[in-house]
Amino acid sequence: MPNEDPIAATGLTYAVTDSTSLTDAYNGVKAKLEAAGPIGIVAEVNHGAAASNAGLSLRPTRVILFGNPKLGTPLMQQNLLAGLDLPQKIVFYQQEDNGVIGGYNATEYLASRHNLTDNGELTTVGNALKKFVEGNTGETVNSASNLTVDKNEGIVLSTTTNSVDSVYNRLRTAIAGNAKLTIVAELDHSANAERVGLTLPASKLIIFGNPAVGSPFMQGQQSAGIDLPVKMLVYDNGSGTTVAYNAPAWLAERHGINADLPQIVTMGMALENLTKVALGN
Repeated sequence: MPNEDPIAATGLTYAVTDSTSLTDAYNGVKAKLEAAGPIGIVAEVNHGAAASNAGLSLRPTRVILFGNPKLGTPLMQQNLLAGLDLPQKIVFYQQEDNGVIGGYNATEYLASRHNLTDNGELTTVGNALKKFVEGNTGETVNSASNLTVDKNEGIVLSTTTNSVDSVYNRLRTAIAGNAKLTIVAELDHSANAERVGLTLPASKLIIFGNPAVGSPFMQGQQSAGIDLPVKMLVYDNGSGTTVAYNAPAWLAERHGINADLPQIVTMGMALENLTKVALGN
């Protein structure tokens, strides 16, 4: 039986409602994002539909990815690795009792994981996320019992002296050439920074997935939808290039998923192999 307690997910802030359908909650937040000026929607993923297409059962679960480079870039200027958790995401899912949850990563989670100082951007982001979720559902925003993690917790890092472009291009080619994988979105964090008059070393994010592997994570705990599809970040570390991704075993731990889930190993091996290809090994 899935763990229905949303606070099982470390670092998650959320609102619960039983007076609004998931579709209405999702569409309401999406409309607010579209009306919020500099915010741009990067991708939308219907996890429930993707699971169904893979022949699996999953209660309605959706995630929307969006960002504002004027707020996100200063965070990445402090630590490029923050680009692994940007753009922002809001996950929506239908619980077994028909309650609807809208959740997002708390700014405390982002700050602790990437050793960020709040120079105003984190406060602005946190207030905006709260307004989007709380204002739409009419419910009070709550937080998980543990909002912070250790620096770099759960992140797998690999380095090379090769350039960002060469590493990223090999990675993208490997993903695109795998019939089981679908690219959901690509972000050039440095190019986005330049568009708003800011500078950032080369940093690129690719988001992709395989519902047959990712859906069982959400069957265990739907909040895992905020970390899926998987992401791989390629960035300039000052003396070469780093490839970063979230360790699947850590994602399971974060969301309270059974550590014996076979797909943890499957996903981990796939990400490890993609990293080797990207590094030219």
